[in-house]
Amino acid sequence: MDAARLAAERRERAARSSRECPYLDTVNRSLLDFDFEKCCSVSLVPHNVYACLVCGKYFQGRGPSTHAYVHALEATHHVFMNLDTGRVYCLPDMYEVVDASLDDIRHVLNPKFTSPQIAEVDHRRLWSRGLDGTDYLTGAVGLNNLRATDYVNVVLQSLMRVGPVRDFFLAQRELGVSGAGGGGAGGAGPGPAASPLARRFGELTRKIWNSRNFKGQVSPHEFMQAVLAASDRRFLIDKQSDPVEFLSWLLNTLNADLSGKKRGGKSIVSRCFQGELEVTNAGLAYQDDPPVRMPFFMLSLDLPAAPLFQDAMEKNTIPQVPLFQILRKFDGETEHEVLRPEPRRKRYKLARLPRYLIVHHKRFTKNNFFVEKNPTIVTFPVKNLQLSDHVPVPKLPDGRDVPCKYNLVANITHEGKPESGAYRAAVWHKADGNWYDTEDLTVNEVLPQQVVLTETYLQIYELDKDAAPGPPPAPKEDVDMFA
Repeated sequence: MDAARLAAERRERAARSSRECPYLDTVNRSLLDFDFEKCCSVSLVPHNVYACLVCGKYFQGRGPSTHAYVHALEATHHVFMNLDTGRVYCLPDMYEVVDASLDDIRHVLNPKFTSPQIAEVDHRRLWSRGLDGTDYLTGAVGLNNLRATDYVNVVLQSLMRVGPVRDFFLAQRELGVSGAGGGGAGGAGPGPAASPLARRFGELTRKIWNSRNFKGQVSPHEFMQAVLAASDRRFLIDKQSDPVEFLSWLLNTLNADLSGKKRGGKSIVSRCFQGELEVTNAGLAYQDDPPVRMPFFMLSLDLPAAPLFQDAMEKNTIPQVPLFQILRKFDGETEHEVLRPEPRRKRYKLARLPRYLIVHHKRFTKNNFFVEKNPTIVTFPVKNLQLSDHVPVPKLPDGRDVPCKYNLVANITHEGKPESGAYRAAVWHKADGNWYDTEDLTVNEVLPQQVVLTETYLQIYELDKDAAPGPPPAPKEDVDMFA
């Protein structure tokens, strides 16, 4: 009889209206932070974890004798949210709290975007205010430097300027879920199960573009945990790495994960970034060799050597070189020495242009003893880079040049000495119409003229939308290739 009475009381408590929960006013949003690993703070178990909405700590379970249950009794904190489902419960009474006032917390935990919201991202400027009173521009928030992860932050800030990639993850298509109609790798059906890296990258993208955050910055902690695992600890939190190497690895890994193929896969990544080069061996011994078409995600440009001697004023003159001059590497005529896999000379020509052109300026030279930095300043246009004015470009069936006018959307620079310097990124916010200089948590508006005065290291150019052709066919092979 007692057991039946207790069961009836539990059912009655579980059926209580959320409006009857007397503890909702104890919820403290300023202590909630969902950017870190979702593990129990006592057992470190990552499954069935609840967040205490009063103090922000994570605990496992909600039944009797679980860590969350014990915390509710010891600390008299009663409102807990399941970090997988977003459902809220009152402990130790065990009834579910269903109240619309908690929707903002769910949206911070797992931001979701509708098709109209995604369509407005590049057209609607959204300024928001965090709970601490700080104002932030959606899509231009600061990223926490976990220790030495500025090389990751600049890459993330730059990729947020790539509209198709950003929209793909805002719509949760990496999960086979689409708020914009269609999912999968190409947007035409459910794709393979999302890898931890793709899932964490999607979560981070949605947090960066969430206009309802409780704070004006985001921590890439969970994303970096996925990077550590996927790269077999090649890229670490406490050791500086090269953003060029990280971006190359990230694009190839995401492309393989989203397409389900290690090589030759097609995804939103390859659709945006992949182009093709026509590579020809130079020299009489190879004159009969046919050109080979090689896919690429990134073009590497060689900088002229820095001067070794001081001028008459006893100062080292820092040389300047225009971008169009070093682009001649891809004119199909200039020969370049290649040492691997065997020494020979090659000529490069652009055979297919990507929608987003990534340009790497070879600023660092490594040897067995030290890393040397080339201080050469590259002058480049922020708008209207017409490739056909400097190098041959592919032709349309009617004989005209393919659309090849690009606009800069992200510019990564390195400041300081090679062994102790830091990376920062200037990014274009399309909805706001301004450039922003980002250095970890610091985000400041800058003039376009200031963008071109830096030691540029890595750039992303977007094909002008008015000149963009239709979707090109995907290449047969997808490789990590530096020209």
